[in-house]
Amino acid sequence: MTDDSPGALLDLACDAAVEAGRMLAALRPPGGLGRPEVAATKSSPTDVVTEMDRAAETLITERLRARRPGDAFLGEEGGESGRGRVRWIIDPLDGTVNYLYGLADWAVSIAAEVDGTPVAGVVAVPAHDEVFTAIAGHGAALLAGDAPAVSLRCNTGVALAQALVATGFGYVPARRAVQGEVVAAVLPRVRDIRRGGSCAVDLCSVAAGRVDAYYERGVNYWDYAAGGLIATEAGARLGGLAGRPASPELAIAAEPVLFGELHGLLASLRADRDASGQ
Repeated sequence: MTDDSPGALLDLACDAAVEAGRMLAALRPPGGLGRPEVAATKSSPTDVVTEMDRAAETLITERLRARRPGDAFLGEEGGESGRGRVRWIIDPLDGTVNYLYGLADWAVSIAAEVDGTPVAGVVAVPAHDEVFTAIAGHGAALLAGDAPAVSLRCNTGVALAQALVATGFGYVPARRAVQGEVVAAVLPRVRDIRRGGSCAVDLCSVAAGRVDAYYERGVNYWDYAAGGLIATEAGARLGGLAGRPASPELAIAAEPVLFGELHGLLASLRADRDASGQ
């Protein structure tokens, strides 16, 4: 009989994420020099998939299926498969372009749902030797190298004008043009902007207090399922505009008061639109 407890699911997710991260790190050219081959593109010629994305997802799903053959899976590369009350949400390589260029902010992200509710999540960031984890209702933690786990809390009491805000941009030119307009309007209203290149890492940075807030249009569920749970368990609020949940339309994360301020600004800018105005 399988153990559906959040702790057991987190242990499996951590093992799979760390193993996939080690494989990906080992297959990078030494010293960050050289680039893996691009296997395909997704939304545009600059939105890439490498063979490493696919290999990492295969490794993760095989490891999890070997232990839990009756579960369902939603993966960025493999789509949805299986049926069961436990579903695994997998982004095998969040920040593929960073990985391609030898930049450090890329991650393996795995979340576990039970009956449609996220209960456990892990984001492994191999280049920093960090593993972020969360269990619903039990907080979030960071394991860095061999150091003991550290509980995470997002920053509080930060006004919008003093906030360091992370964001990201899509790959379709029309969407990027609007995102450029939005960030140009946000920049004078905040301390500064950071663009790291990985939604999962950005959400963990909110949880760890490395940035105060995050917003982005165009991220998918597998991008933020684990990182979103980690951020919320660290005290942040995760959502979209007008009371809607985070979605590809818009995802915002910050502690609740700052969330409200940033939400108001992004709503006034219609940050969930594309060039067509929709």
